[in-house]
Parts: sequence; structure tokens; C-alpha cells
Amino acid sequence: MKILQFLVLLLGSLQTSECVQCFAQFSLTSGQCTQELGEIDDDDCCQNPQYGYLATGGLCQSCGPPVWSPWSPWSQCTVLCGDGVRQRRRTCFGIGQSECDNAADNLQTEPCSGVCCDAKGWGLWGTWAPCSVTCGGGGVKKRVRLCSSSSECRSVCSGSSEETDDCPTHETCPVHGGWSDWASWSECSGSCIDDQLDDVIVPSKVRYRSCSNPAPSNDTATPGNGCPGDNSQTKFCSELPNCPVDGSWGAWSPPGPCSISCGEGLQLSTRTCDSPAPKYGGRFCDGTNVQTWVCKSPCPVDGFWSGWSSWGECSSSCIPQGRVPVRSRSRSCSNPAPSSSPPGNGCQGDNHQIEDCSRTPHCPVDGGWGSWSPFTSCPVTCGAGLQLSDRRCDRPAAQHGGLPCPGEGRRTRSCTTNVHCPVDGSWSEWSPWSQCKFPFGDRDIRCKQLGGSQTRERLCLHRAHNGSICSGDLLTSRRVCYDVSKCILKGSWDGWTSWTLCSPSCGDGSTRTRSRLCKPDYSRYSPTIGRQKEIATFFGTPRAVCVPPLGDDEKKQIQPCVNVPPCPPDP
Repeated sequence: MKILQFLVLLLGSLQTSECVQCFAQFSLTSGQCTQELGEIDDDDCCQNPQYGYLATGGLCQSCGPPVWSPWSPWSQCTVLCGDGVRQRRRTCFGIGQSECDNAADNLQTEPCSGVCCDAKGWGLWGTWAPCSVTCGGGGVKKRVRLCSSSSECRSVCSGSSEETDDCPTHETCPVHGGWSDWASWSECSGSCIDDQLDDVIVPSKVRYRSCSNPAPSNDTATPGNGCPGDNSQTKFCSELPNCPVDGSWGAWSPPGPCSISCGEGLQLSTRTCDSPAPKYGGRFCDGTNVQTWVCKSPCPVDGFWSGWSSWGECSSSCIPQGRVPVRSRSRSCSNPAPSSSPPGNGCQGDNHQIEDCSRTPHCPVDGGWGSWSPFTSCPVTCGAGLQLSDRRCDRPAAQHGGLPCPGEGRRTRSCTTNVHCPVDGSWSEWSPWSQCKFPFGDRDIRCKQLGGSQTRERLCLHRAHNGSICSGDLLTSRRVCYDVSKCILKGSWDGWTSWTLCSPSCGDGSTRTRSRLCKPDYSRYSPTIGRQKEIATFFGTPRAVCVPPLGDDEKKQIQPCVNVPPCPPDP
């Protein structure tokens, strides 16, 4: 019957489907949902009894059958000193919460005594810490105090453990120096690079800055610090061309034969402009390199390179991915240019040079997302699950200070199987024991030393969708017994029962009780029953008579429970 009731509750609670936040785990201890699966219909979510979902009001609702959470730890005593109470709670979770056994039994209260009567509270204030500033205004100082009580008595210490106060100073703060911006570079100390000596002389340029932004103070108690570093920078003018080298004649050669291959023949003596030869656009030697005797034979003039120009700017200020920037320089065949009639030889080699700018920094490369992977298959065979898809930041990967890919690298979506997960059975509480009866016929055995037997039953509840049956195979329990209901028996006083819990468990008028035990004398009864000698139990409440008799106030004690918290308002 209870199984049918649970299924009716389950179907009734889910008959109007609505979209909810579904979670793959529900904690019976905390009542919290974890491992979010996303928004799906509540009936799809609750195809798995282990799941939970956010119900109206933001509370987490279990998809399983009704079950009690464990009792919470006992609370602190409601008073720090003297008589009070402490409480513990439990919650019924699941669909059809009113089906929990003893559904109203969710709060227990018992007396306690505050242990903080001798709590010392706050200790003395400590000394003030130094002011947070040593000059100027706006400083604060601080001092602290410690709570001398144990952890359970910390509430004795009310107020703050820390105290602050202003502590302005009358001393002016020093002003530390700061550099001004760099001035412009000066002109280079020369117009070209002289490489004719053993030590190459490269002109340089310089720029300056001043310690004036601000200037360090010298009229404060503690003078301000000067600016760190140098006030000047020097840089070589490596971009300048080489200095021209003027040519100078060598010695005259001995006179040679007359040559008439170019017109009028000449007998000539030559000298060469090679001591030194002109370089980098320097002037050729003045005068002639030939002494002639009439032969009148003009000779062709071969071309000679001018000096290289300065290197141009790099084609990019940073190295982009896949290619390196370059710079170039050029020269002309004009020092001298080759003669045209008769034709002289042109200059040998290239008039243009290119080199890589390999020392420039790499350009930042921002990351780019690759494609999303296909969603994984649904990871569950029943109920709802979570499918995953991811992507990598590798098209391209972020490099050289570039920005990472924006957004997430993982996405999810919920999936449903439309198959209800198995619901395992759980045992109900045992029913009360049946009447103790004689096993053979309807013989009355009350108050007689004749053994009987009695039974009790329990049900395997909530099992559905091929879930596991309850562990153990006892649906019925049997024991042998004597029926002593209302039997007059001799008894003896045997101390007090334990105190009950406070009732009601909240609000005014709460009390607890205990009673004196008048222990019945069962010595006339055999401790075992039957051929199997089963241990006998005594069923029912006898009317034990203890001597001497006691008054009502000696047989029962009632004690008020004080400082009980008020009952919460009805929802």
C-alpha cells in the first residue's frame, strides 16, 4: 500500500512538468545540490532518484523517496551560565515528505547548563602599535585585545577585538626627487665613421634629464632622496656612413712602350692612386697618373663605387609571425662613373644590400580558438546526464605577450534518456508486536505461566523500475512471550528511569519527566519457552505492587525546561 502511495505522490508531484535546474547529487546531510546538469524538465531530472533540483524559493528538492537526514549535532546551550537547553534537528527529504515515519518528530530538546559562569571575557588592551605614517597627516594607530574565554564561551566577549585612533604627525614629509623627461638627442659628434685607424672612431650623441620632477627637498627634517640612475645617456651614431678617404699617388712607373691601340700612341709612365686608394666617396688623387710622350691614345675610364648609404628603417617595428623584417642600403658606380667613349668597365658587385632585422622583438600574437569538438555521448543509461564539448586556444596559441582567447574552452548541455533509473527498496519501521497468544487454539494465557508467541511485520517500500529489493529476507519477526498485561505482580523499587526529552520541544511550558521503577518479579516464570528453549519476553504492562507504597510525588518527577527558544512561525 505504501509503495502505491509513494508512486501516486511521485506522479502527482510531477504531473505538471516545469523547467528546473537539475543536479546530479543531493546530500542528505546538508540538503544541498551539487554537480549542476543544467535546465531540464523536472520529470526528466527525477528519473534518477539520486538527483535533486532547485524548487520554488531556491531550496534543493531530492528526487528520491522520503527519508530522514541524520540528526544534526547538538547546538550550544541557550545560556552561557545557568540552566538552559540545547537542540538538534533533522529534515525529511524526498518526494512526499509527509511520508517519513513520525513526520512531526524533527526537533529534539534537552536541558543543559552553561559552562561560562567563570568566563573571563576580554583581556587588557595591548599597547598601541606605531603610527602608520612618520610624517604628514592621516595616520592611524591600532591596538588589540584577546578573548580569554574558551571557544564555547567566546560570545561572552562582545564588541570589537581591535581599536584604532588618529595619530597625526607634525613633521613635514621629505620630497623625493623624480626625473624629468629626457631631452632630445644632441647632434652626432661627427658626420662620418673613421675606420682608417686601429681603433675605429664612431661619433656619438647624448641626451640629458634633470632631477626636477620634483626636485628633492633639502629643508625637511629628513632630506629627500635624489633621483636614482644617471642624468645622461650616450648613444653611438652607428647609422652614419664611413668617412671619405682621399686618394694619394704612388710612385711613377718606369716609362713604358708607346701604345697606339687607342689612337695616337704614347710612351708613358704611370702612377697609381693607391697610397691610399680613395674610399667611401673620398677624392681621387689630383693630377694625372700618366706622363706621356706624344702618342695621343685616349684610354677608357673604369667605374668605381661610391660609399654605402646609411641603412634604412626596418620594414616592421617587430617580427611578425612567419617572416623577419629587413632593412637595406645602396651605393652608386660614380666614383668615377665608367667612361662611355671608349667604354670603361662598370663596377663589379651589387649596388644594393639587404639584411634581416633579427634583433627586433617579436610581435604579440593573440590567441585564437580552434573548432568545438563534437559533444560526447550521453554518459548515463537512465535519467539525465551532461554532455561535454571543448575547444583549444591553438589557432594560433597566444605568444609573445599576446592576449589569450576570450570566453570559455568548455561547454555542456544536458541529455535525457527517457528511461527511469531503478528505485531500490527501503525497509519501513517494524509494526507493533501483535497480541501474545497461545500457539494452539484460543486458550487464554494472560497472567498464566503459559508461553505464547507474537509477531511483527515490516514492508519493503519505494522499490520501482527494477530496483533492488531490501537487503535481508525477514518481512516478519516472531518471538515467544508471556502475556502479563494488567497482571498483578509483586515488585521491588529499582531506581529512576532516564529523563525524557523536553516536551514540547520549543516555546513556553516545556518540561521533562522521569519515574520510579517498580520492577515486576518474574521469578515464577521460566526464562525459556518450548522445546527449543527460546528466550522468553514479557508482553504488556503488568500492575506491579511495590512495598512500601509511595505517593505520587515520590513516583514521578517533573522538571521545567527553561530558556527554550520560541517555536518558528508556521510557513
